[in-house]
Amino acid sequence: MTEENFLIYAIKHYDNPTCKGTSEFHDDLKRFRYIKRLLKKYKSEKDLKDRLLLNHIVVIINLFGPEASPKMLFFKIEKAFWPQLKTFLVFLNHMPDVITKGGVSINESDIQVDPVIVSVLRKI
Repeated sequence: MTEENFLIYAIKHYDNPTCKGTSEFHDDLKRFRYIKRLLKKYKSEKDLKDRLLLNHIVVIINLFGPEASPKMLFFKIEKAFWPQLKTFLVFLNHMPDVITKGGVSINESDIQVDPVIVSVLRKI
């Protein structure tokens, strides 16, 4: 996946029967930026919006499917935030065994989970 073909990949896997047009599709794509912003805020300010992150991730999984969503999330989210992203995906049982980014394959076992997020999610 590249920046050039990300949009095509997203369109191909998008499944929203109630979608009324391209603006709604682009609004759904903004969820990737929201997740990124929430993860940045957590890392910089230690302010975890766990329910909001879960909500955005679940909506993405529902819209783009369980196979395409993790690929798209790991593509759009920087490697610095992968431990946090992995923790949420493991909690939702949607973490793939292998992540491929830029032609490089990374085993999920090579990415640590975030212990703070784990303890928060265990309380849910």
